[in-house]
Amino acid sequence: MFDNLTDRLSRTLKNISGKGRLTEDNIKETLREVRMALLEADVALPVVRDFVKRVKEGAVGVEVSKSLTPGQEFIKIVQAELEAVMGDSNEALNLACQPPAVILMAGLQGAGKTTSTGKLAKLLKERDKKKVLVVSADVYRPAAIKQLETLATDVDVDVDFFPSSADQKPIDIVDAAISHAKLKFFDVVIVDTAGRLAVDTEMMDEIKQLHAHVNPIETLFVVDAMTGQDAANTAKAFGDALPLTGVILTKVDGDARGGAALSVRHITGKPVKFLGVGEKTDALEPFHPERIASRILGMGDVLSLIEDLEKNVDKEKAEKLAKKFKEKKGFDLEDFREQLGQMKNMGGMMGMMDKLPGMSQLPSDVKDKVDDKMFNQMEAIINSMTMKERQRPEIIKGSRKKRIAAGSGVQVQDVNRMLKQFTQMQKMMKKMQKGGMKGMMRNMQGMMGGMGGMGGFGR
Repeated sequence: MFDNLTDRLSRTLKNISGKGRLTEDNIKETLREVRMALLEADVALPVVRDFVKRVKEGAVGVEVSKSLTPGQEFIKIVQAELEAVMGDSNEALNLACQPPAVILMAGLQGAGKTTSTGKLAKLLKERDKKKVLVVSADVYRPAAIKQLETLATDVDVDVDFFPSSADQKPIDIVDAAISHAKLKFFDVVIVDTAGRLAVDTEMMDEIKQLHAHVNPIETLFVVDAMTGQDAANTAKAFGDALPLTGVILTKVDGDARGGAALSVRHITGKPVKFLGVGEKTDALEPFHPERIASRILGMGDVLSLIEDLEKNVDKEKAEKLAKKFKEKKGFDLEDFREQLGQMKNMGGMMGMMDKLPGMSQLPSDVKDKVDDKMFNQMEAIINSMTMKERQRPEIIKGSRKKRIAAGSGVQVQDVNRMLKQFTQMQKMMKKMQKGGMKGMMRNMQGMMGGMGGMGGFGR
C-alpha cells in the first residue's frame, strides 16, 4: 500500500546534509519533498499541514547524535510523527462488559463490512477463544444476509450465524440475536449493518436509532483504503453521527496509496484497530502504528513477519526439515516444494517483501519482476518430477528436462531457471543454519533479489 510513499521518502530523507545540528535551512527542501510525498499518497491536506508543522517544530535546533547522520536524525523525528498521527500503539477491542459484548459494524456499501464481520469473528474465536455470534441487519440487500451466512459457516471461520430476513426491522433482528446470545452464553455478538453507496440522511438516522437501542461496546467504522481522502471524509461523517470506537481499513493489499491510514485517526480522533490485508478469512491483522511507520520509511516490519511465521509455518514440517539439516542429509526439491507452499501461506513473495528491512532499496525493475504466480509454476514443475528426481536433482539432464517441461506445460528454459533458483535456495538454507534469525532475514533479502531475476516465471 505504501510503496510510492516509501520510495519518495527514502530518496528525500537521504539528501539532508549538515553538521552537528538540524536547522531550518538544511531541512527546508526536505520538508517540501515530504509534503509533496504525502499529498501524492492522497493524505488529507489538513493532516499534511499539521504533520509538516510538527516535524519542523520537532527538528529545528535538534543536536545530531554522534552515531547518526543528519538524515538519520531527521528520519527518527519523521518516524515518531508518523506514529503519532496514526496512533501511538495498537488499541485492542474493549470487550470488558457483561456478555454478550455487542460490536456494531458501520460503513458504506462495498467497503467490506460483511467480509470484515466474518474475519473479525474468526479472529476473536481463534485468537481470543471467544464464542461468537454474527447477525446481519441489512434488510435492503438479501444477498448481504446470505453472504454473511456463507462466511460464518465456512469451514475456515465456523462461527454461529443468527438468521434474519428482508421483511424484518433491523432493531427486531438485533434484539432477537442478543436474546439468543444471552440464552446460549455467547461472549460476542457482531452486527453487520446496512450501507449505501454514499452518505445519506436515511441511512444515518437508521444506524443512529439502532446504536441508541443496542448501545454496543464497540462501534467500528469499516472503510475502503482505496478511496483515499474520501475515506477520511466519510469517516468524519460517520464520526459526527455515531460515537465510533475504532476503524477497520480494508483492501490495504490493493493499489491504495496509504493516505487513508495516515488521515483517518487525525480526522476522526478514533484509532485504526484492524487492517484488511487480503481476501482470505484470516486476512485481518491488528493495526500497529509503529510497525506501519517503519514500513513507510523502508525499515521493514520484522515483528509482523515473525508473527506470520509463527501463525502460518507448519511447525511439524519445520522440525522435520531442521532434523534433516542436523543429520546433514541436505535440502532437496521435495523440501523446496514444501517451502514454496509455506511462503504462499504467508501471503506470497509480495506480502513478505513489504515486511523485510531494506526492500525499498531494491531497484523498481527487480521488484516489478517479482510475481507470486511463479510459485504455482515452480510447484507444477516439481510435481512433474519423479520422487527420485526430487531427491537427486543432479540427475535431471536433457531428456528428463524435456519430459518435466511437457508435463508441467512450460519450456525447458523454465525448468533450468527453477533448478537455478533451487541451487540458490540450497546455499541460503545452509547460511540460515549458521546465522539464526538475523541470518535468515539477511538471506531472505538476498532470496528476494534473486527471485527478481526469475522474471521469466509468470510473466
